[in-house]
Amino acid sequence: MPHRVKAPQTANEQTMIPFSVLDLSPVTAGATPADAFRNTLELAQHAERLNYKRFWLAEHHNMAGIASAATSVVIGHVAGGTKTIRVGSGGIMLPNHAPLVIAEQFGTLASLYPGRIDLGLGRAPGTDQTTARALRRDLQSSAESFPDDVVELQRYFADPVPGQRILAVPGAGLQVPLWLLGSSLYSAQLAAALGLPFAFASHFAPDYMLTALQVYRAQFRPSATLDKPYAMVGVNLFAADTHEEAARLFTSLQQQFINLRRGTPGKLQPPVERLEASEMELSNVERALACTVLGDREAIREGLQSVIEQTGANELMLTAQIYDHRARLRSFEIGAQVRDELMAAK
Repeated sequence: MPHRVKAPQTANEQTMIPFSVLDLSPVTAGATPADAFRNTLELAQHAERLNYKRFWLAEHHNMAGIASAATSVVIGHVAGGTKTIRVGSGGIMLPNHAPLVIAEQFGTLASLYPGRIDLGLGRAPGTDQTTARALRRDLQSSAESFPDDVVELQRYFADPVPGQRILAVPGAGLQVPLWLLGSSLYSAQLAAALGLPFAFASHFAPDYMLTALQVYRAQFRPSATLDKPYAMVGVNLFAADTHEEAARLFTSLQQQFINLRRGTPGKLQPPVERLEASEMELSNVERALACTVLGDREAIREGLQSVIEQTGANELMLTAQIYDHRARLRSFEIGAQVRDELMAAK
């Protein structure tokens, strides 16, 4: 069972904030990536009807249970099947790519779907080191060049200047919104230095969440992009009509993390009544998934309110690795109902 994030007794009451969706386009046991893409689009349409603000997809490679490796392609699939919700990456692992290529890809998306595309950037490979080498060929200029690559990418989206020899076409002048993503202090510091919005990956690595948010806000420098800090935090959402059903759904994600730590990643498995794992494995998974809100609507309301109060987040990014697609749709429906209840209570 995950720890529920507890709010400090002195937490200030926060105004209501937007909720968004992070989807890993899960490939479930017995299904195919094509099934995952159909479910992803249906979830995005569902989220749009429920007034979620964004729908982001994540770059992972060589993982049988995650179909969104070609992230920009899946973003186009989702944006083409929706009308108003913002669609983007949470994130593109920039060290895997030349900045110009990403500028052209997201310049294309922003041209096709103006005013709706976000570009979240991470510096991890989104995979193991062997696969990272297959992606990049040369790991020497990977994470170390991340700050320079972000600045280069910014230049491609800026208005062209006289004498500029390399242009992103499309991309130049489109000012595609950039976000920095991270699970440590590094990206928090870089986002602060560049004056960019920051998203913390607390849904799978919560240990430095509060410290990173504090560093980001303390060191933030206003920029042409942003005049004050804007922080998003990730939360696993397992909402159902009963607490027991929510806890059962959660075992699929727990199995996924246990298998990943064992070096045997695979497709998202159906829920189980009992997890077959050692005490150490269960403890490690509990720690990694501590930023999980689980239960019926009342428990979800209490849990999300607690996260908002503790973190002071400007936005929540909710994610749900749920095996049954209908149950996943229901989880986000309950999340939207809770958001509306919290808003009405302000």
